[in-house]
Amino acid sequence: MNEEQLHRIERLPKVELHLHHEGAAPPAFIRALAQKKSIGLDGVFAPDGSYAFRDFVHFLSVYEAATQVLRTPEDYARLTTALLEECAANDVIYVESFISPEFCGGGDLAAWREYLHAIQDAADAAERDMGIILRGIVTCIRHFGPERAKATARCAAETAGDWITGFGMGGDENMGQQKDFAYSFDMAREAGLQLTTHAGEWGGAQSVRDAVQDLGVERIGHGVQAASDPALLDLLIEKGVTLEVCPGSNVALGVYPDLASHPIDMMRKRGVKVTVSTDDPPFFHTTMRTEYRNLAQTFGWDAEVFADINRTAVAAAFCDEQTRARVLEKLEHA
Repeated sequence: MNEEQLHRIERLPKVELHLHHEGAAPPAFIRALAQKKSIGLDGVFAPDGSYAFRDFVHFLSVYEAATQVLRTPEDYARLTTALLEECAANDVIYVESFISPEFCGGGDLAAWREYLHAIQDAADAAERDMGIILRGIVTCIRHFGPERAKATARCAAETAGDWITGFGMGGDENMGQQKDFAYSFDMAREAGLQLTTHAGEWGGAQSVRDAVQDLGVERIGHGVQAASDPALLDLLIEKGVTLEVCPGSNVALGVYPDLASHPIDMMRKRGVKVTVSTDDPPFFHTTMRTEYRNLAQTFGWDAEVFADINRTAVAAAFCDEQTRARVLEKLEHA
């Protein structure tokens, strides 16, 4: 594939389903906010100014350390604008981000409403000015435990609607089991929210099976370790579960040694519904344009493959049908 073809692929319109709100914060944004508030962030940044971490568990601690500078609704409004500017610069036309009330008011419902109002105002302005659409997925933090997840689920249920459209779980997959959080997922489901959870990034294929069987989710964050279990792939196809795959993240964290070893192409050809996202892009030195270029170079994906990937993402998006139609029209027009 020549450079001109790669250039065109990079600039295709894109739909992204797996983006962590705080994890999308540019390092310069966090550093400037920390300096303004006189907050020390020792160990968060490398000498070149990027985020510094050794492995997945250390990444989680650095992520939470960086998040401590985001203390007000106004901070989150500015963050929302910054991440949507970056998304739009990478030709993303629709994005869903994971937002946790744990970081936005400490799980308190009244505080969460204030943060959410500020985030949504910034998102509305970005949609008006840049044409990019954002929807929110309320996310509990697995390593904070099931009881705190219940408070997060209550925040999600109380603010469910046209903008908060989903509920999910992130955090350390090695802590507890999916079924420990069934109460919270049932609460979110009853509130009309659609469901996703991180699985199969570190927890093996069984964690993906548990997510489908114990939580009844419609999407899986990552899910790539399902590739080792042909029967599980059959189950994902049968249930129509969509995987929010983040190839660059998986390579950066060492889930796979390189992109050529990544199973996304095999799973797509097998019939599993796969999509492409960046996860925490500045942490992993990636962007959506970078993901598209690398996938095209590694697997020979052409524009039609990416169009199919995006149609899959639109079909799996946690949004109302009117919004889905608008996004699909933009893709088809392009």
